Amino acid sequence: MTVYVVWTSADLRELDPQDLPGPWREVVIAAEGLAFVESDDSLSAVHHAMKWSLPDGSALAVAPLAGVPKAKGLAPGTNGWLRRRMA
Repeated sequence: MTVYVVWTSADLRELDPQDLPGPWREVVIAAEGLAFVESDDSLSAVHHAMKWSLPDGSALAVAPLAGVPKAKGLAPGTNGWLRRRMA
């Protein structure tokens, strides 16, 4: 299992993570254009599924996390979610 960080120019708060079809177990919307994705699939598979879920023309960057990031001001529960998966 890998946790990926997803950044996009799209406002992810407008999306329901339950409605995002993709090769992931869970998606957590952390901020307007920031999400974390738990998946057993490759970086490429996660990137393409997220790209197809976003509005046309949206910027997108996806990368695997190597450890728990230092973060502040994210949606409630995000840091705990990350710690549980990255410990």
